Amino acid sequence: MTATPVLHLHNITKHFGPLVANDAISLELRRGEVVALLGENGAGKTTLMNILFGHYVADEGTVEAFGKALPPGDPRAALEAGVGMVHQHFTLADNMTVLENIALGTQSSWSPRFDRATALARIRTLAADFGLAVEPDQTVANLTVGERQRVEILKALYRDARVLILDEPTAVLTPIETEALFATLKKLVASGLSVIFISHKLNEVLAISDRVLVLRAGRLSGERETKGTTRQELAALMIGQEIAPPAIAEATPGPVLLECEAVCAAPASGPVGLESVSLALRGGEIVGLAGVSGNGQTTLAALLSGIHRPRSGRFRIAGEAVETWSPAIALQAGVARIPEDRHAVGTIGDMSVTENVIAERYRSPRFSRHGFLDWAAARGFAEELIRDYDVKCPSPEARVRLLSGGNMQKLILGRALDPDPKIILANQPTRGLDVGAISYVHQKLLEARARGAAVLLISEDLDEILTLSDHVCVMFKGRLSPPSVRGERSVRELAELMAGHGMEAA
Repeated sequence: MTATPVLHLHNITKHFGPLVANDAISLELRRGEVVALLGENGAGKTTLMNILFGHYVADEGTVEAFGKALPPGDPRAALEAGVGMVHQHFTLADNMTVLENIALGTQSSWSPRFDRATALARIRTLAADFGLAVEPDQTVANLTVGERQRVEILKALYRDARVLILDEPTAVLTPIETEALFATLKKLVASGLSVIFISHKLNEVLAISDRVLVLRAGRLSGERETKGTTRQELAALMIGQEIAPPAIAEATPGPVLLECEAVCAAPASGPVGLESVSLALRGGEIVGLAGVSGNGQTTLAALLSGIHRPRSGRFRIAGEAVETWSPAIALQAGVARIPEDRHAVGTIGDMSVTENVIAERYRSPRFSRHGFLDWAAARGFAEELIRDYDVKCPSPEARVRLLSGGNMQKLILGRALDPDPKIILANQPTRGLDVGAISYVHQKLLEARARGAAVLLISEDLDEILTLSDHVCVMFKGRLSPPSVRGERSVRELAELMAGHGMEAA
């Protein structure tokens, strides 16, 4: 690692109306260095990186890459300077091959002059050098999440990136895939690449970074050398206080509130449906469902929330067979859902915060009077959620698309948990949340469990699964393992099941 900065952001300031997203932030990145960027949801991390990459224009401040100023608002200039970015939500064309996605934008893949053989050879060399195993002729739609991330990194390396920005790179990876990613990053850094690593997972930040920069309320609140800091110190810099692990009382199991027996279903999305899935959710318990994204969890969540229907099998609510099932009937039965995709399913971006928080219950007496919406009641409810869930947004009238992903998630959580539901389908409830917000979500789910609610926690974060769940199941290619009691299986054993090893014996 050299002392010469390859990247210098100086006095970056950005406003969105009255909201100050970045307030005079300066940072440097050196060659062969991994700098972790930490902060609460809405602290300004993504805004800062979007300014660096040219998606946003700063109100004040400058960006320099390798000693030259980058023109504001010009992503192509950032790419040409050697800055690559892998977004949390991948930007790949599913109907194209790996080769086409990587070469897209560098030259026309449809041009007679496109040198496919040279491009293929270079991709294979990069993949071999940095441990990014992927088949160039494979269609992206058929890749696993981990493979898609490799394609995104290869896409940046193919463009000769010398600075790589990774935004929540492990959010949808299994522990084994995370280990592989870190091995790749170490090879890249050894070759001279510099990395900005954005994450909410403090253990990963401590494992991979050289320095840590912490943003709080749009300002740089602290900088630490990784070797000289701790999880507790970083958490305190992020949110102003230490976070204690949740206190988990012994479960008091109640009656079965929701049950599936030998259910088969076509895929609700993606290639994987359900194959003879049996699952029972009892009041007063949390059942954790682990699995790599795309193995049928989305179909199961859609089925249980009334959006999808089974092809065969039995489905019961509170012991009664379900003949007619729909989202409206599920809501009436006390089923609350926290969907996996907060952008496409959980919210409507061009609607206001108020409209989004009443979207599932606008016909209820609480928000409707004689067939007309009671906007005062709706706004009051939105204000309650903004206050109680610490949602950072300008007002209840703000468009949801202007909120950070974490703040969207807090709104969805508040909407789902009010009033007290009997059954909670929590699908990736803490994805993209900061350590303080994660603790808050966990506490809310534990409080619901204590009230007697049945909770299905679908998560790719094994630490979360093992911390909260009374019983743990693993889903692989539409099949569900029998439940195990918390602590019965180790993280490694669960990770192996998530990869499909031993599912037959499970």
